[in-house]
Amino acid sequence: MRCLIRFSGLILIGFSIHSIQLKAGEIEENEWYISGQMAIESRLEEQTKTNIAKNVILFIGDGMGVSTVTAARILDGQSKGGYGEENILPFETFPNLALVKTYNTNQQVPDSAGTASSMNTGVKTRAGVLGISSEAHRKNCKEALRHTVPTLGELAKRQGKSLGIVTTARLTHATPAAVYAHTPERNWESEDELPADARAEGCRSIARQLVDFGNGIDVAFGGGRGKFSSALLERWKKHTFSSRLITDREGLMGLTSNDKDPVLGLFSMSHMTYMLDKTPDNTEPTLSEMTSKAIDLLSERREGFYLMVEGGRIDHGHHAGIAGLALTEAQEFSKAVQVALDKVDLSETLILVTADHSHVFTIAGYPTRGNPILGLAYGNDTTGDPSGKVLIALDGVPITALGYQNGPGAIGGRRTNPETGLRARQQALVPTGYHSGENPKKSETHAGEDVALYAIGPWAHLASGVMEQNVIFHIITHAYGWDAPYFE
Repeated sequence: MRCLIRFSGLILIGFSIHSIQLKAGEIEENEWYISGQMAIESRLEEQTKTNIAKNVILFIGDGMGVSTVTAARILDGQSKGGYGEENILPFETFPNLALVKTYNTNQQVPDSAGTASSMNTGVKTRAGVLGISSEAHRKNCKEALRHTVPTLGELAKRQGKSLGIVTTARLTHATPAAVYAHTPERNWESEDELPADARAEGCRSIARQLVDFGNGIDVAFGGGRGKFSSALLERWKKHTFSSRLITDREGLMGLTSNDKDPVLGLFSMSHMTYMLDKTPDNTEPTLSEMTSKAIDLLSERREGFYLMVEGGRIDHGHHAGIAGLALTEAQEFSKAVQVALDKVDLSETLILVTADHSHVFTIAGYPTRGNPILGLAYGNDTTGDPSGKVLIALDGVPITALGYQNGPGAIGGRRTNPETGLRARQQALVPTGYHSGENPKKSETHAGEDVALYAIGPWAHLASGVMEQNVIFHIITHAYGWDAPYFE
């Protein structure tokens, strides 16, 4: 029976009367209906917090775009025996969410230096620079010295806060360095990498800036021992009479909350080992272990703290075109967030979780629910149930659920059967390289879409809508109750 239904002047044509009748008992017992009602109830109970934040923790998943979060969520759920899609990562429970625009002032698709600087200084800037405004050009030391801007690390110390940095990358790498360094070139990490003319003009290596930072970074854990000369390490030890240098997990675990002196943990020569590559004899701590110890130490010092935690190797796994590397790093990053949630008082601690940029990483192909996220894509039959059959592309070759728009997995000529599993290199379209030159290293690239910002704690409700990336800095300073200007 066809009918015409009129509601407030609107006409709906072609609906069957019987098709719009609902069985009340059936719908009220539906698990999705029930969970939807519960979601609304939890949102109605959420109260905004407008008290001053004593502490702020900024978690940055380097390269952790929305597709990475989704795939990591599924992998994490499947590793626990579920379908995967229903899983939820710790930071996805946060009540406040925004979309963040990541472009640099001179690039549509950004790099980590410009984006991390944006979050730590409150101003957007060029790609490849740290702690300077966009008036200064990359590699120009004189301009950089004229256009430095205060970092959150510097401001936190001026306000009597403790300061901590935790990363799985080198401590002199772009994202951690944005907390404390000013340089027109992110690659001037070590004394050897600083050009003689820049040194003569007054620029310093990033490693030197870490060692000489203000009245000291209280806690710094990560990789990059090879970027510090023996002279710099001796300089660190003499910074105060009791500054400590640790180089392995045992040294980290030996620290107690009673340790009030600056501590530098350099756990690898370069970036720390991927979670997938760790062996039983590996002496490096995990990101969650470093985060736990950093919070323990910082919580006992001064009037609160600022802590930046980076999951740096998510980005590196994507550049290699190996999703399994990136996603297992994202799993560990999520564990670090959970550690923070378990340790801090959310009435006095603002936690922000975001990414500096995304990657050209996709989930596609209509795989069935619960399809192994790192496997071939299996489809459904015409009734909508799992077919048990692999989805085949028009070239006659199977497809995977995950892939990249560009990178090392690019196929030249006829496509072959794709790799699967944790260490598989996903197929890609365009063969891109890292940096210019005669022999560029094969590498997948960043992407330019917005990333998510998840927030919980005092003033977390300021994370809303679509915002410029530098607004994250202003959320933090407002939550601390710091009045502008910050430059005296």
